[in-house]
Amino acid sequence: MGSSNMFPWEIQDVQPELACELAKYFKNEHPSYIRVGPKGYFFPKTFTAEAANIYNMEVRSSDVFVASYPRSGSTWTRELVWIVANDWNFAKSEAVPLFRRFMFLEFPTLIHPSMKDKVLSETADAAKIKHLQTLTLPGTARLSQADSPRFVYTHLPISLLPPSLLDTAKVVYVARDPRDVVVSFYHMNRLHKLLGYHGDFKTFWNFFISSSIYWTPYFDNIKEAWEKRHHSNMLFLFFEDMSKDLPSVIRRVASFLNKPCTEEHVTRLSQHLSIDSFRTNKSVNYDIMDELGLLNHGEEPYIRKGKAGGWRDHFDEDMTEQAERWIEDNLRDTDLRFPFMNH
Repeated sequence: MGSSNMFPWEIQDVQPELACELAKYFKNEHPSYIRVGPKGYFFPKTFTAEAANIYNMEVRSSDVFVASYPRSGSTWTRELVWIVANDWNFAKSEAVPLFRRFMFLEFPTLIHPSMKDKVLSETADAAKIKHLQTLTLPGTARLSQADSPRFVYTHLPISLLPPSLLDTAKVVYVARDPRDVVVSFYHMNRLHKLLGYHGDFKTFWNFFISSSIYWTPYFDNIKEAWEKRHHSNMLFLFFEDMSKDLPSVIRRVASFLNKPCTEEHVTRLSQHLSIDSFRTNKSVNYDIMDELGLLNHGEEPYIRKGKAGGWRDHFDEDMTEQAERWIEDNLRDTDLRFPFMNH
């Protein structure tokens, strides 16, 4: 598959050997995978049908995007951004689930049609069927019908999003220590049937650093946003800064979104976003996935520990050294530095 005027990047099938290897560990109905563009971003083949639609979608000036690599604190960031952008409307944030307030742009591409058919065949519940039909509609189709202001979140790198994005809409990007990211993403891949990982952590880590997990290569995804961090419509955040000093991040977000912000607002939102209250907040814990039977029970909850540095419990000595070399190699050509590097 080449590129076209509609979509400038080449899409290539992943080698059959790798697809075969992945099939041993991922039980998610996806038989084949692709790499997109010069960086080789990794997706299930179902992404192909939506790639050009996303790249060419109409962006509105009132849109607010939250972007990140998965498990970098995007749920936390979305809740923060939505409440500030909606004039500190805590009541509505608690009444309306986050998945309804923020639309996950490429989510439908993760659901293989056979997985959808399987879920539909196992339920007669009209509400569930309607939920699933809505969730599997292409993100761009749903967004084109949505009222403004639209709140969109994505794990796609900037190069796969509309070229007009930053000149038109606001984008908040959040990054996190890749070692914490991979631990959290490992648990999520085990939890979600749409991802369906059945292997051990070390194997997952090796897929991650060889860019054979969704949305990798990890560092290119982050560097693309980092390069745009001085754009007036881009706010680049680190999860570690949010963990360490949430009030100052709340003030930065309010300033970025041009929203008035009192100390009372900051205190209340800091409390609302504290990990304990977050973990028990039904609005941000993805009950919809559970309702649709798309979670593996007995796995870690959707909102896990939310702390920095938890990777140390999972890495052995070899992996720790390997991770240091990998991080160093990938930061060589950039001035991007994570907050953990200063500790």
